[in-house]
Amino acid sequence: MASRFLMMFSLVFSSFCHGLKEGSSISVEKANDVLTSADGTFSAGFHPVGNNAYCFAIWFNKPSCGTNNCTVVWMANRDLPVNGKYSKLSLLKSGNLVLTDAGRVIAWMSNTVSNSKSSSYLELYDTGNLVLHNSDGSRLWQSFDSPTDTLLPLQPLNKNTKLVSSRSKSNYSSGFFTLYFDPDNVLSLVYESPEVSSVYWPDPWLLSWEAGRSTYNSSRIAALDSLGNFTSTDSVNFMSTDYGSKIQRMLKIDSDGNVRLYSLKEGEETWVVSWQAFSQPCRIHGICGPNSVCSYSPNLGRKCSCIPGYMMKNTTDWSFGCVPEFDLPCNQADQFGFLKLRHVEFYGYDYDLYPNYTIKMCEDLCLSMCGCKGFQFKYFKVHRPDGIYCYPKTQLLNGHRSKNFEGDLFLKLPKASLSSFSKTNQDYKLDCSIKFEVLDRKYPTSNQSDSLKLALWSAGAIGVIEIFSIFFVLWILMRTRRNSRSLRGYSLTTASVREFTYADLKKATNDFKEEIGRGGGGIVYKGKLSDGRIAAIKRLIDANHQGEADFLAEANTIGKLHHMNVIEMWGYCTDGKHRLLVYEYMEQGSLAKGLSFKAIDWRKRFEIAVGTAKGLAYLHEECLEWVLHCDIKPQNILIDSSYQPKVSDFGLSWLLNRGDVKYSGSLRIRGTRGYMAPEWVSNLPITSKVDVYSYGIVLLELVTGRNPAMKIHSSTDCEGGEDKGTLVTWVREQMKRATVAETWTGNSEIIDRALDGKYDISEMLILVTIALQCVQEDKDARPTMGQVVEMLIFRESNFAAKALAIAKRLSHGT
Repeated sequence: MASRFLMMFSLVFSSFCHGLKEGSSISVEKANDVLTSADGTFSAGFHPVGNNAYCFAIWFNKPSCGTNNCTVVWMANRDLPVNGKYSKLSLLKSGNLVLTDAGRVIAWMSNTVSNSKSSSYLELYDTGNLVLHNSDGSRLWQSFDSPTDTLLPLQPLNKNTKLVSSRSKSNYSSGFFTLYFDPDNVLSLVYESPEVSSVYWPDPWLLSWEAGRSTYNSSRIAALDSLGNFTSTDSVNFMSTDYGSKIQRMLKIDSDGNVRLYSLKEGEETWVVSWQAFSQPCRIHGICGPNSVCSYSPNLGRKCSCIPGYMMKNTTDWSFGCVPEFDLPCNQADQFGFLKLRHVEFYGYDYDLYPNYTIKMCEDLCLSMCGCKGFQFKYFKVHRPDGIYCYPKTQLLNGHRSKNFEGDLFLKLPKASLSSFSKTNQDYKLDCSIKFEVLDRKYPTSNQSDSLKLALWSAGAIGVIEIFSIFFVLWILMRTRRNSRSLRGYSLTTASVREFTYADLKKATNDFKEEIGRGGGGIVYKGKLSDGRIAAIKRLIDANHQGEADFLAEANTIGKLHHMNVIEMWGYCTDGKHRLLVYEYMEQGSLAKGLSFKAIDWRKRFEIAVGTAKGLAYLHEECLEWVLHCDIKPQNILIDSSYQPKVSDFGLSWLLNRGDVKYSGSLRIRGTRGYMAPEWVSNLPITSKVDVYSYGIVLLELVTGRNPAMKIHSSTDCEGGEDKGTLVTWVREQMKRATVAETWTGNSEIIDRALDGKYDISEMLILVTIALQCVQEDKDARPTMGQVVEMLIFRESNFAAKALAIAKRLSHGT
């Protein structure tokens, strides 16, 4: 009892320094309303991030925060700042820690509940950890479990946490770079912009073991100790250059995508870099944006330049890159030439690799491709017997110049301007005059005083009072609904999606006249938006059971997903009972349509297989939100005008059951017969491997042209023929026969007859082998989608021979 009394006394005494007791709050309007750790190292309170914009944050007290330039290590609401009036952080009697914007809108909460028999309190530790306790000492919540861009000593980074960079040095909102443990247990850095994403650390062209990483660990944990030693379960270990000194440290992913270890220099109020992941910052993906080149020198630092023929898109931010000053019409190949850029490399986004091509052959190849922006011509002095490689480029991303790079870029430009483009690259200086944007919000207001006066003046007439009362209530409801919509629009601006009214979409679809598809989740209509864009508008079935706030949260999540192989969502509608989603329109329809009309040749089928794998790998492993599809099939793989695949219908996985998808063993069965993984019917946990299984079935359908839901009969395909069982069983049997002879013939029964024998045997073996790996009964034996992408892209010339050996084992079901 005595110890408990002392704890409560200490809590009351410290509520104004490093603790906050139950029922108390911290106000944005009181500059002295801050929590301070017992040793004075850290403070927590409202930190200004813009004009009338504040975030609740934790910062170092040294160096001092002159002119609000604090060393911030954590933020609760970095992507949703609150108003400078009436906003506060409150510890409710229920044990929930709530941050309210202007006293009306919840910007953030801890989602905690205290034991009814004990009180709760909030305390800032000397380690920089903000901890919410029960009075019995048990922890309800802590900031160490939800880091932003900084890892403090003794703070673990694990499989459930990640570091996300700030947008820039002056913009604290979430940026484009993330440090996290990938599904292979490897600590990785990924660049993720609204358009593209790519892993850049460890080096993406190396296998994990080649990069010195270990995938054989299940704990997935990394930490920095107080002496400057960093250790990780995937074998990433390093020490600071001042190891052993007992000084303040922090590991941070900076806005430029580099991870740096900082130490506070003794006797001075400055942070110094004591370790960094990249000494050559130009190796970081996306650092200068598309169509630009990064160059670096130790004396001058990093520099971004637009490539010839291109100009800077946004003079305040290099991440937007550069845009062309010319057009590239597809039907005028003779009007284009090539400009050689020495020692310049653009990593990734190749059409394919072509060994032993001359420069002339590579030029002709690029000119024949509509979307080719240029080609990489690389000479390998070692490791490659064929030596010279040509890489036509679909996009010019991750560009950098290095004298050590053994290759050149040949840029596709109009011949008429080729001589003028031969001049040095255009350099631009950033316009840093704009640091913050004004935080624009609208909040519900009321004019009760005016209405009361009006009611008093009309007190003599009961009928008039009733009329005014009814009018007043209706007016308040309409105003509140209108203002709540303006607030909702503000909260969704980060997702770059638009809210449509039901009338807008009814007009766009001509009263939902042209139906282009339907499924269990809803009906899809073709429409034309007011800005002229053609859209696919999906009207959800049985979605009105979901609350408006939940639906908006889901739409916001879906709107953040951006990848060249994932369908893009343009907007949504939540008007009364109506729930609609607006997507980009795909000219070629679905993969199922293309296969049924025999319109897709072998080359397109293989590229569709690669693109679909990339889209699924993004959803599973790369995007900041964790997404399962749960219904991969040809009907949900759409094809654009260039026959690039885009995974669609993934949003329903969120709309129906986002919270349970990861772990539930009782999740109701989803998917389509023939494509469903065994876990759905065996009451096993549902993981990303259900999508891997379905993808494997799609690969078999691409190769064979056969519907997996139908029984396979003898080669005559006549009714009454010999039953060969399921598609998987039949393909395994065909592979078994082939591996006995150790060879394949061009007229193999496994190949879709619509191809007329026109296919690549090696690529066919690759697809079938990967497919059989994906459809294994044991989910742990299946590869991840990231591994599938690696097998498809980084295939070796002798892979077909290896595939036969693997297929021999898989054909027996092992």
